[in-house]
Amino acid sequence: MDKIQLYSLATPNGQKVSIALEEMELPYTAHLIDILKGEQFHDNFTAINLNAKIPAIVDPSGPGGGPISIMESGAILIYLAEKSGKLLSPDPRLKCETLQWLFFQAAGVGPMFGQFGHFYKFAKDNCDHPYPVTRYTKETKRLLAVLDKRVSDRSYVAGHEYSIADIATFPWVNGLSEFYKADEFLELKTFKNVNSWLERCLSRPAAIKGKMVCRPDYW
Repeated sequence: MDKIQLYSLATPNGQKVSIALEEMELPYTAHLIDILKGEQFHDNFTAINLNAKIPAIVDPSGPGGGPISIMESGAILIYLAEKSGKLLSPDPRLKCETLQWLFFQAAGVGPMFGQFGHFYKFAKDNCDHPYPVTRYTKETKRLLAVLDKRVSDRSYVAGHEYSIADIATFPWVNGLSEFYKADEFLELKTFKNVNSWLERCLSRPAAIKGKMVCRPDYW
């Protein structure tokens, strides 16, 4: 292996890394791990990521020149940004801004949007109580409102330059529509600043290409 090896599926979490690799122009080979078929639990994948979650990468030219396996999408984004010197400012203040919003996604947007999608779309046959959908709808809208205010006076999440904070976040925002079909339910049109920011992110050539990496034929 002389390229970064990406193990992923084109979910919001998986799209983060393939989009970053395209943006940073780092050579890579993609391997589809179909979590709907349980492939994340196969021994050859858990040897790379013991937690059995996508995405994961193996860089054959890691620190010190040897190979390194990396799990967790946020950690992968930071690693790739530092390796490429792109999408994470070396300026301490801007770097701090970027990392804050990267962790805002990792700790808030990803888990809460994911739980919303689970109960809104996938768990209807197993849970007919309204509480989970009510709870996660409220939190999803709250986080969208925070993001809407954040991008009201700047082009991107960390400022006026695109960064790994945007790459971490916009696939999840887009997923509310693309994966969960919750546009009307969440009143997504009311978050006008978020919609403008999302359009800017989605229109980037690397985003268009990266979103399709590790996408199964049946999607």
